Amino acid sequence: MSGTTRSPITTCAAFLVLSLLVVQATAQIFPDPNSPSPVLIHAFDNVNRAMAAPGGSKTVEMPADKSAAFRIGDTARLFVKNVELMPGEGASAFRVYARDENKRIYRFPVIGIEEVAGKTPVYALTVKVRDEIGFWEQPSETGDVEIIVTWRGLSSNSLLFGLGTFGGLKPENPALETKEVQELASPEYVGYRWSGDRIRFLEQATFGPNRSLDHRIRRIGIRTWLAEQFDLPYPSSSNPYPNIPLKPNNIQTGCPEPRGTPEYNLCVRTHYTMYPVQTWFFKEAFYGEPQLRHRVAWALSQLWVTSAPTVRQSSHMFAYHKVLSDNAFGNYRTLMKEMTLNPAMGDYLDMARSTKFSPNENYAREILQLFSIGLFRMNQDGTLELDENDEPIPTYDQETVNNFTKVFTGWTFCNVGCPNSTLGAVNFKDPLVLNQNNHDVTEKTLLQYPNAVNPTIAAGMNGNTEIDLALDNIFYHPNLGPFVGRFLIQHLVTSDPTPAYIGRVAAAFNNNGSGVRGDMKAVIRAILLDPEARGDVKTDPNFGKLREPVQLLTNVYRQFGVTSADGSGQSDGYITPLSTYMSQNPFAAPTVFNYYPPNYVIPGTALLAPEFGLMNTGTSIARTNIGTFLSFAAIEVDNRNPPNYPQGTAIDLDEMTAVAAADPTAERLLDELDYKLMHDTMSASMRASILNAVLAVPVDAPDFRVRTALFLIASSSQYQIQR
Repeated sequence: MSGTTRSPITTCAAFLVLSLLVVQATAQIFPDPNSPSPVLIHAFDNVNRAMAAPGGSKTVEMPADKSAAFRIGDTARLFVKNVELMPGEGASAFRVYARDENKRIYRFPVIGIEEVAGKTPVYALTVKVRDEIGFWEQPSETGDVEIIVTWRGLSSNSLLFGLGTFGGLKPENPALETKEVQELASPEYVGYRWSGDRIRFLEQATFGPNRSLDHRIRRIGIRTWLAEQFDLPYPSSSNPYPNIPLKPNNIQTGCPEPRGTPEYNLCVRTHYTMYPVQTWFFKEAFYGEPQLRHRVAWALSQLWVTSAPTVRQSSHMFAYHKVLSDNAFGNYRTLMKEMTLNPAMGDYLDMARSTKFSPNENYAREILQLFSIGLFRMNQDGTLELDENDEPIPTYDQETVNNFTKVFTGWTFCNVGCPNSTLGAVNFKDPLVLNQNNHDVTEKTLLQYPNAVNPTIAAGMNGNTEIDLALDNIFYHPNLGPFVGRFLIQHLVTSDPTPAYIGRVAAAFNNNGSGVRGDMKAVIRAILLDPEARGDVKTDPNFGKLREPVQLLTNVYRQFGVTSADGSGQSDGYITPLSTYMSQNPFAAPTVFNYYPPNYVIPGTALLAPEFGLMNTGTSIARTNIGTFLSFAAIEVDNRNPPNYPQGTAIDLDEMTAVAAADPTAERLLDELDYKLMHDTMSASMRASILNAVLAVPVDAPDFRVRTALFLIASSSQYQIQR
């Protein structure tokens, strides 16, 4: 066919065929992450009222007459459509929220789901009419409440539901059943194919999106990117772990230079503060390629907590962090062993000083309560097992703690004969070693559970053998999968995941598909690829998490080309004062319970939201002030003696300034910032307010327009929540 000229029509047809093939191939590589939104079906006689039927009837069918009102303690059936359930997905994937006329929110427990026969799948959700959480007063039977159904982070329409009687409330979002699903995956909404989901994914899996990462995931997809991340060396070659020598505990001995001199101050800062750890950490967050490992290690540091000032030297904290990063993609059982024998942990929770003559229970208690299985027995979806009196069942008692305390006796620092043993300094780099003479060799009774592994340890055994037996006893406890899974979901995706989400992640922890338990790669994949995590936007008002201070900062900095204060190069990573101002001083959690408790519920709500444990009047003002700082300032530069003083951090807004200069209407600027920071979910009212503020700035001041818009977005409640 050489030399043959094709007609324009033939060429166009060929192009269309090729385009269709590309679209089909892309659809196979990148499956649509968007789930449909549930639709709550309204009553036949009232489009504003939910169709509801008594929950005790044997037949599952929609009522032909008007809906009934229900009393507290009743069961009721609500009817939803437009959901596509996965195999095994059931009632625990749904939540039902009610709002009364005083704006109080309750969550009715969903206790069953059944399919209603028909051409279009309709599901009957059986709910118990009471407050599931119970942290607020029980709803009163005073008339209508407004209800929604949520599923996979998506909200249904809202309808009325009668408590005792009808009346007294009008719905804020009346049902329009003909307007079914939000079509948020369309190009008009997200800009191009699933761009919102990519930005959301990067907020979950990294320390912040940026343009290059967004483009790469657009090309290769999330799964391929995850595989790349699992294989990347860590830390980045440009930011290796510093090899800081061990020093004596006494600062005057370790830093013999005259007090107050620059040399003395530099010695103290390098060896006896967390400054080197914190600046290294933020540089890796800003510029490192292995973002996922860095993000997971940061989450694990808030589970297996050690903290300054107990861990006094930076070299001690670096050795601790290496255990987290080395095992972030490994097996949780290995992490348990290496962290148990980590000297920083041994010092922080006193295991390094616990002997049969003077036992200390701190580590024994915390590895059970905080690091592995929690206080109460759980089902595999994270819900509590209850006894015949509907009371939670403890996982262990004080006697169990006493027995684990005996297991962990006799371990101490390896100050002689180990690779990092240093004369005059305690060895915080090599694992603890056993002094069998200080180890309790009596018989020990450990955790008891169905098919328990090593529930007892015979007398007279070596401490090295005992520690493995005891850790296996914890590792195979059925609580471990849901406990670890929920914690990591909370830190990566959403604070209050549904039991269905926790159950799927726990299943991956229990078996990675090849029979391996505790595979962290399988757990991370399950968390980040779950349909409850994925999608361009989440409409459930209770979905997401408050951006903890560290990630609030890094997300803004990374989106706008973080630089040194003078713009000449990279940041030195010294932004700790900013996160500390918001009550999160990296590697210096106030207690072993972390910066905030994992079970913190916002007072007066049914919402589990751990990060809100940091939120108070002072820190809420601090967050607004930080928005001002990020937008209009930089970390102060100290030029007295570079490079021994922090050199500052700033953001590069040249690209946004060019956009603002090219468009006097400021619409393009808001489009760009909306996409970068909020994956195109800025509400119309928020956009209108920001646009008015930006237009009040003269057209010939585009830089100030950008900074004004950035401040208003970064300090807004809509941005403060990662959704």
